[in-house]
This record gives sequence, structure tokens and C-alpha cells, in this order.
Amino acid sequence: MKLLLPELELRLRKRGLWPESRMARIGCYLAGLAVLLFVAQSVAKPFRPAVANDLGGWVTFVSILAVLFLLFTGFRWLRANILWRLRNRLIVTYVFVGFIPTVLLISMGLITIYLFAGQFASFIVTSEINSQMRTLESANAAIANELAAKIERGEKPTVQSLEGLRRQDEHWLRRSVCAWYGNEQVALCADANGDPAFPTANYIQGPFREVVQDGPNLYMRTATLIRVRSQMLCVISSEGLDKALMADIAKDLGEITLYVRTPRTSPAIVGASGATSSADNDKAAKDRKRLTIRETSSGAVLENGANESLAAEFSVGKVAAASAWFDRQITFGTPLPVMDWKSGEHNSQGAVVGVQTRPSVLYQRLFAALGKFAQGVEYILLGVAIFLAIIELFALFIGGRLTRTITGAVAQLYEATLHINRGDFSHRIPVRSSDQLSTLANSFNSMTASIERLVLEQKEKQRLENELAIAQEVQAQLFPREITQLEGLEVHGFCRPARTVSGDYYDFLAVNSSRMILAVGDISGKGISAALLMATIHSAVRAYSTESAPRTSRALSAGAASGGNLMLASEVSSTEISPGALLALLNHQLYESTPTEKYATLFLAVYDVETRLLTYSNGGHLPPIIVARDGSIRRLECGGTVVGLFDHETYPEASVSLEKGDLLLAYSDGVTEPENDYGEFGEERLIDLVRANRQLDLTRLSETVTAAVDDWIGDNEQPDDVTLVFARPR
Repeated sequence: MKLLLPELELRLRKRGLWPESRMARIGCYLAGLAVLLFVAQSVAKPFRPAVANDLGGWVTFVSILAVLFLLFTGFRWLRANILWRLRNRLIVTYVFVGFIPTVLLISMGLITIYLFAGQFASFIVTSEINSQMRTLESANAAIANELAAKIERGEKPTVQSLEGLRRQDEHWLRRSVCAWYGNEQVALCADANGDPAFPTANYIQGPFREVVQDGPNLYMRTATLIRVRSQMLCVISSEGLDKALMADIAKDLGEITLYVRTPRTSPAIVGASGATSSADNDKAAKDRKRLTIRETSSGAVLENGANESLAAEFSVGKVAAASAWFDRQITFGTPLPVMDWKSGEHNSQGAVVGVQTRPSVLYQRLFAALGKFAQGVEYILLGVAIFLAIIELFALFIGGRLTRTITGAVAQLYEATLHINRGDFSHRIPVRSSDQLSTLANSFNSMTASIERLVLEQKEKQRLENELAIAQEVQAQLFPREITQLEGLEVHGFCRPARTVSGDYYDFLAVNSSRMILAVGDISGKGISAALLMATIHSAVRAYSTESAPRTSRALSAGAASGGNLMLASEVSSTEISPGALLALLNHQLYESTPTEKYATLFLAVYDVETRLLTYSNGGHLPPIIVARDGSIRRLECGGTVVGLFDHETYPEASVSLEKGDLLLAYSDGVTEPENDYGEFGEERLIDLVRANRQLDLTRLSETVTAAVDDWIGDNEQPDDVTLVFARPR
């Protein structure tokens, strides 16, 4: 048993039948409780009827609660599963908006037609009865006038006076005529005992025409009052509302059933044969005010709370066969007002006439006098019905197409989102229309195309960033990581790129224990191209400085003029390193190997510790500054134009003496050119800052200067590479 329950739960979960929500579980628990109570009721019913009745109430109550909870759960399941799809929602909306109103209208039309047909059938019956009564009234008036004339002449009417009427008209065989002159009966009609066929009615004071109930039977009676001499002559004609009369009315109509109200001696069921059922006496006594219709083997009886019942008196006629599948049988009843002949009291429901017929029969009766015009009306109505059916089918077709258009577009959008979720940005929605949905699809396609393009750009950017990271690592290797400090010279360099890689350049190269080359440069442009050119200059400076270079630019110019090519360093006998000659070599190399727009500014200097001389040449770079111990300023301006822009350029050089405590400052334009609302940082502010902090360690001094530049820039982006080089004899 323990193994079966988990397996059952697993199967129900797979089929989605296991109650997951709290409402579903409560509904299932209540349903199970209702089943248990029902079983308990069934067991207790033979032994404890009272307990069984009490349990029956609880079963009903708990069952209603279970049904309510399960209905609520079913609605939530329907909304979550069936109505989740937009197509199903549109179908449900269409059903409620279009189909259900159409069904209601058709139902109302059919009900109206049914009621109209039933009312028309009842109208035919009642109008025929009224027509018979008017005929009877006319004949009665004629008889009354004839009797009045005879009485005026002193003649006495006899029963044989009506024989002629009965021989001429068969309807008079069912009619009875009685007359009273004053308080005496005129010898016109009598039964076997000589009594009149029906008693007179003293309440008649004028023309009278009613359906009356005299005993258990119904009659059509009319009365005519004529004053003859000094007394009133009252002539009453009566005809039974019997099978023969109703058979004439039912001809070409259908079946007619007459229900007559008769007194009841007990509240039992009374059929046409008068049979009773004592088993139902108690039940009838408890509910005397309830109107019911009972069917017995001998007839139908309509009962109410009074001691009277409507019993089926007779049925005549026959319902015609159906002419088509829609020619359904119509059953309708109408009350027939009846007057009690003895008391003269009216009862609006003294009798009921039930009619069973078919629409085809009523149609023939209704349009019998129109002839071919009725057939034309029929064709018109048929054409209107076909036209409306075509419109309805067209509406269904258009509704279906529109529904498929909307749901198809939504389905395509949903499928496209799944592709996007999987990373397939190349998916596109096919557009075949020119409506708002197609505009939405085009917008989605445009969005996916933009996303695809952005993804490609992001990948390209990532690739470039990776390459820049590699370039940054490579460039970081080019800057001197461990500076060899000379015994008589302290140096420090700092470079912070504006982007990933830098176009600025600085280097310290110790030639021997007493001499060091200092280089500071700035490459035109930014980014990878500037970094590559910086690497070229770095390599060239290091390569040329390790070889024997020409001492003066004059020798370099002479060699270039004689042979058209620069002399190699090995061809010069001197071992002195000339900054001007190095600049000339670098200028020719960059001019030959770089585009026209590419150039660099470069400051080269050689410091000799023994002589304290700084020999330098400047190729278009910002002039370095020497801040003396006393705070005075000297600018190193000797040199020529930028490197790599023009060929066959010479770069003069000069020498300055540095005393202990003097400070050499070389920098790039990224230090002095940053701007804010107050203008550029400027060279003067840089000089004042260095002069004020010249006694600091070179590393601290560099940090102080860069911090001041950062404060000046503020939240703005760093516009250019920041490069600082300090040198101080010791």
C-alpha cells in the first residue's frame, strides 16, 4: 500500500491531475468527506432513519462546498492552461461576443415563433368558438323575434316549432332552445320528464353570450330579452361544447384537448375515469395550494389548492405529419373564461383549451387567403434567411482570419523571443502584411538586427581590448622598471596613459658608471599607432646609444650629403655619444618608415657625473626646466624641429652644468594643457609647484604634481598622456 500511493501520485502528477494548490486540496478533502458521509448515511438509513436524514443534510452542505472549491480550482486551471494561449482567449472572446449573442437571438426568435404559433393556434380555436357563439346568438335572436310575433298574435309555441330548423340545419340537432314569458315557461323544449332542458337564470338582464358550466359540462349559451306587451320574453339557446363541435374546429388544425374544472371530493388524484390513489392523499393534503399536472392511465388532471381540478374532458383531431425536419410539433394552451350557470360568477380559468399542431398547418391557415402572394412572401423570407446566413458565414470567415492573423503574429513573436533567448540574433520574423502587427514585426526585426550588430561590435571591441591589454603589457615592459641610479645622479620617471596604451616615451639608459642617457618624447596621435611608434623610438634610441655614434651633427650631415645615406655608427671612430646625432638618425629612420603625418617630439640628454655636465638636444619637445637650489629657472631650448617630419634635419646640442641640489624637470604637454573652468594648468603653475616641493623625494614630488593635475582636471576625462621625468645631482 505504501508503494502504491507514491506511484499513484506520480502518475497523477504526470497527467496534471494531482492537486497542487491549497484550493484544490481543500476541494478534494471536502469531496472525500462528502463520500464518507454518504456511505455513513446509506449504512444508517435502514437502522436509524433520523440520523440518516441529518447526515443527508451534511452530505448536501459538504458537497456544495466541495463543488464550489473545485469549480474555483477548475477556473484557475482553465485560465492557466486553456486561456494561456492568445488564440484560445480570442476564441472565448469571440464566443462570448459573437456566438453566444447569436445563439441567444436565435433562441429568442425560436421561442417567439413558438409562442406566436401557439398563441395563433389558440386564437384560431377561441375565434372559432366565438364565431359559433355569434351564429348561435343570431339564430337565438331570430327565434325570439318569431316567438314574440306569435305571442302578439295569441298563438302558443310548441316543441314542434323547432323541427323545421333541425331538418334544415344539422347544427340544430345539438342545440336546445328554451323560452320564458314572464314567470311561465313557454312549451318549446322539455326533457323526458317534461322539465326544461336547462333552468333559467334570473341574473340575465340583457343580451347574453357566454360559455357556461352547467353541472360537469360546458355549453355555449346566448339569451335574448324582448318585451312583449307588459312582460319580458326570454329566449335562451344552448349548444354543448362537445366533441362534435371541437372536431369541426380541429379539422385542418391538429389535436384539441379540453380541460374542464370539476369539483373534487378529496385531495386525491382524479383522472378521467374518476379513479383515486389513496397513497397520495397525505401528500396532496400538505400542498393544496400547489398547481401540478398529473398523468394517469386514463387521462391528465391539473390540480390546485382549491377543491377543484382541471380534468381532460376529451381530445379530438389529429396532429398532421411533419412536412420537414424543422416542422416541429407545437403544444400550447389557453384559458377559456367560463361562467357558472347557477351563480352567474365568472371564472377566467374555468376551462383550458390545449392545442397541438405544426407550423406548416398554421402557415397554411394564416396565408390561405393570399394565394400566390403568400408564396412570394415565402420566397422573400427564404432569400432574407439565405442572405443573413451568408453574412453570418462571411463574419465567421473574417473573424477566423483576423483571429489567425493576430494569434499567428503573436506566435511568431513568441518563437522569435525563444530564438533570441538562445542567442540566435539572426532570426527574423517574416512580414507578409502592412498593418500594425507587421510594423511590430519590423520593429522586432530591427531590434534584433541592432542587437546582432551590437553583439558583433562588442565582440570586436572585446578583441581590441584584448589586443590593447597585450599592447599595454608589452609597452609596460618598454618603460624602465628598475632604474639604475648613478652614484652622483638621482632620476625618476612617471607615465600615465590617457587610454590603454601611451604615446609618451621616457627612458634612462646607463652608458657606464659615470654616464647616463635621459630621453623624453611625445608621439603624435594616440592609441595603438602612437604606441607602436613609441616602441620604435624606444628600440632605436637603445640600439643607437649602444653603438659608437657620430659626435656631432656636422659629421652626420657631411656623410648624408656625400653618399645620400647615413653613416653607420661603426663607421665613426669616435666613441662619444652625441644627442644631436642620435636625433638626426632617428629623424631619418622615422621619415623613411612612417607615414607623412606621423612624427614625434624628443628630448635627449647625456649626463656626465664626473664633470656634472648635461649635454642635450631637443627635437621639438617642450623645453625641460632646471630649477636651481636658489629657485631660479633655466630652460633647455637648444635643438631643432620635430623628429620624422622632414628629412636631412640637423639638431644642435648644448651643455649645461648641474650643481648639487639642482632639479631637472622634463614633461609632456599632458601635464600643462589640461583645462577646467579656470583655464589650463599651465607651465607657471607647474614650476611654482616643483619649486615649492623641490626638497621632496623625487617619487613624492612626482605624486604631488600628478595629484595637482588630477585635482585640476576634476571629474573630466584625462585629455592626454601625463609624463614626468626628474633628475637631481647628488
